[in-house]
Amino acid sequence: MTNKKLQLSARMKIREGKLEGFKRQAAVCISYVKEKDPGTLQYDWFLNSDNTECEIREVYESSEALLAHRANLREPLGILFEQYATDHSVVIYGDPSPEVMQSAAKMGGFKTYSFLQGLD
Repeated sequence: MTNKKLQLSARMKIREGKLEGFKRQAAVCISYVKEKDPGTLQYDWFLNSDNTECEIREVYESSEALLAHRANLREPLGILFEQYATDHSVVIYGDPSPEVMQSAAKMGGFKTYSFLQGLD
């Protein structure tokens, strides 16, 4: 049985002196997801101990849901990276569609791991 869900881990560095703006923009991104992304099952933001890096743990019900998420958040994520964050990288866990792979290749800085085995 194939699992269509995709898990992602996105990492970025917070620009020096921009932590409060970063936090405000993160809240904007999260509000967009709550309003517009029914296929997003998890979207949790974490800061490291010195507040210089962020990791976002994401789960999508399908490749289509991930593509919809990217389209819905184009504007707020654009602001996040233009003003508050740098050195973005993404790891995709699962079996993304060719469209997701094509989109990720345009962004650069990504890796993909296919599912091997788990508890289910």
